Amino acid sequence: MKEIKAIEFKDNILYLIDQRKLPTIYEIFQCKDYKEVDFAIKDMVVRGAPAIGATAAYGVVLAAKEFLNQDKKDFLGNLDKALEVLNNSRPTAVNLMWAIKKMRLLIEENRSLSNEEIYVKIKKEADKIFEEDIATNKAMAKYGNEIIKQGATILTHCNTGALATVGYGTALGVVREAHYTGKNIFVYADETRPRLQGGRLTAWELVQEGIPSKLIADNVAATLIRDGKIDVILVGADRIALNGDTANKIGTFMLSVVAKAYNVPFYIVAPTTTIDFDIETGKEIEIEERDSIEVTHIDGVRTAPEGIEVYNPAFDVTPWENISGIITEKGIIRSPYKENIMKLR
Repeated sequence: MKEIKAIEFKDNILYLIDQRKLPTIYEIFQCKDYKEVDFAIKDMVVRGAPAIGATAAYGVVLAAKEFLNQDKKDFLGNLDKALEVLNNSRPTAVNLMWAIKKMRLLIEENRSLSNEEIYVKIKKEADKIFEEDIATNKAMAKYGNEIIKQGATILTHCNTGALATVGYGTALGVVREAHYTGKNIFVYADETRPRLQGGRLTAWELVQEGIPSKLIADNVAATLIRDGKIDVILVGADRIALNGDTANKIGTFMLSVVAKAYNVPFYIVAPTTTIDFDIETGKEIEIEERDSIEVTHIDGVRTAPEGIEVYNPAFDVTPWENISGIITEKGIIRSPYKENIMKLR
């Protein structure tokens, strides 16, 4: 087992594996202030809902450190501006807003303390978010492993591993657990256009850990499902509504439709921090639309004609009725989702 550290905070510097450059180049991106953290999230140096949440938390730590020697009013005012910048760095992954909300409440509750004391509390909270994510992922992996049969063939979409979290992974964490416990699984990782997170990142993690697997083009998945070659589909989530509707990487909804048509179990693997208790259905989820260059170019090489218009949503919403269950660190949630999700609040 090889440990992959996507995020590390040391000596007031946030170190991130630059996921834009994998798998051909392994490079560490350094964030020395909150603006560099904002860039790292926006430009997808770091991605994956849990990883974004932890990264944003350390962004607040860096902001507090930067403003530490200002008078109390300026310190709190500039810190509030930094929180707003980080909160708006990406719109769909709710873990980002969850982490910033925790930091905002912490600061508000302790605003009478000295700047240094507030900084210490912020750093402690960020460290807690970091550590809890690892524990959460391992708990999800154990619950998820319960639904993986001996010799199962698993289909994954996008990257849901150690690179998308602080460590271990969500859906890929379940895959790891099944592999480590000797279930002789096999994994099909789809490439996940347009940014190829499956081809570049999931495939890289699978190779690093020696998990039997094959990479497929996105449009191969339906054929494998139809031909009975997939036993279960595991995907992550960026936001889950109260009714169980789930936003995840674009292409997830399409897989869920085919899976339902051929009675293949389709599971979401996500921590409870990915549940947005403030929205009723997936219709309320803001879907990020990204730059057209992600579709018209691959590694900087144009593959589409000049002048073509592009529609490039980063996520789609899978309706609750297509989901077999939501695997969390507190167990597996099944329909009726709203009733069972509310028990976790």
